[in-house]
Amino acid sequence: MSRIDDRLRELGLTLPPPLRIPSGVKLPFNFVHVVGTRALFSGHGPQAADGAIAQPVGKVGRELTPEEGYVAARLTGLAILGSLSRALGDLDRIKGWTRVFGMVNSAPGFNQQPGVINGFSDLILEVFGPEIGAHSRSAVGMAELPFNIPVEIEGEVEI
Repeated sequence: MSRIDDRLRELGLTLPPPLRIPSGVKLPFNFVHVVGTRALFSGHGPQAADGAIAQPVGKVGRELTPEEGYVAARLTGLAILGSLSRALGDLDRIKGWTRVFGMVNSAPGFNQQPGVINGFSDLILEVFGPEIGAHSRSAVGMAELPFNIPVEIEGEVEI
């Protein structure tokens, strides 16, 4: 067992299976693309334990509270970890989190995107610790996100 798998188990966390893509949707790209010593991960949204898009969906500040957005960002982090685990074979290969770009499906006037994306950052720091888990980050509001998901996150790790 890897150190990160042990840590996930300690925290009571389970990684979801691959995304159950909605019917009729084609996604012609890899969720993780390894280039040299970097693994770039495409935009992920929150997933349920069965791989489906997690509920609730909608705009933070209208259909979702900031706290629900935080949970969605945390679920998005678990989805990203699941994709990285499948692509890399072992999350212990991650030597550092480098860059994260967090997008929040925001109602007009909602401006608490950093607090929402903290759900992701807090998870990564809990799992990987302050040295490997440290990352640069942006958190921005978007008018719409695919499938009306509340959060989408992309970025890269060093392997």
